[in-house]
Amino acid sequence: MKAIVYSQTGDPSVLELVDRPVTEPGAGEVRVRMVVSGVNPTDWKSRRGLAPGEALPFDEVVPGQDGAGIVEAVGAGVQHVTVGDRVWLALAAYQRAHSGTAQEFAVLPADRVFALPANASFDQGASLGVPAITAYRALTVAEDGSRRLHPGALAGKVVLVAGGAGAVGHAAIQLARWAGASVITTVSGPAKAALATAAGAQHVLNYTDSDIVAQIRQIAPDGVDLVVEVAPAQNSQLDLAVIRNRGSIAVYANNGGDQMTLDVRKHFSLNVRYQFLLLYTVGADVIRAAAEDINAALRDGALTVGEEAGLPLHRVDLAHTADAHALVESAAVGKVLIDVSL
Repeated sequence: MKAIVYSQTGDPSVLELVDRPVTEPGAGEVRVRMVVSGVNPTDWKSRRGLAPGEALPFDEVVPGQDGAGIVEAVGAGVQHVTVGDRVWLALAAYQRAHSGTAQEFAVLPADRVFALPANASFDQGASLGVPAITAYRALTVAEDGSRRLHPGALAGKVVLVAGGAGAVGHAAIQLARWAGASVITTVSGPAKAALATAAGAQHVLNYTDSDIVAQIRQIAPDGVDLVVEVAPAQNSQLDLAVIRNRGSIAVYANNGGDQMTLDVRKHFSLNVRYQFLLLYTVGADVIRAAAEDINAALRDGALTVGEEAGLPLHRVDLAHTADAHALVESAAVGKVLIDVSL
């Protein structure tokens, strides 16, 4: 089979297309014939490393945390999927050398494999994983909010999604709307505003406007219940100005800087909760619950992709995975997919 590997950190040129044998799944593992692989910022950040020459945890790594395909074989003890099932994958490459989705056949732990509803495409499946589960986690951490998502779970809540044209922002808008929330999102200009509107946000604002706080407060006079935050260093003052008493700010990225300064008195006077989140260490129970509820949203038609749904798709074939990484690294708007097989 064909696989993409890298044996050193660096720019996309370290990615190589190689031939390797197809392996059998062990106990608790599943072999999936990959159809589409999704590329996320976490993929290029792992490939690039923290510093030039940083040692890899394995001699070589197959990248790709997310993807979709068809189950080809199952190991002992696997019961929730069977041969022939259409599936989507999440965190496939985490702490594994050869389980990434940028290859024709991936063998990975069964708890990272989820049945893909019949009405969902492989493109949708490959676009879930990191973005959708991150969005799910951000929407379920509020002190007085729901720990699970379903229609009505966020009824009466106002959710502010920072960066609504990104992959996580897109999923957060769709999941929040599916769960009954009123959604405000902030973007940088008209093109991204059109995408956020297509995703379903009722209120799309330009965060560069000088009166952005007043605009949000006009929509939510008592403040927003929950902020899904991609750029905490840039947006900390805005978030404080619009959050309600006992509101929550869920931070999933560090766009715009690693350091921020918070006014302690003003935050504790509002009982504000900051929740930082990283999927790799969030726990299997959260991942499992997220997958169940994401599948319910898929069955209801709530997690669509494509430009008409607010998430343009960019495609390359497996041999050009380096181009896919470069697109994501350059902050291409939309979702980058790798067509692995037909």
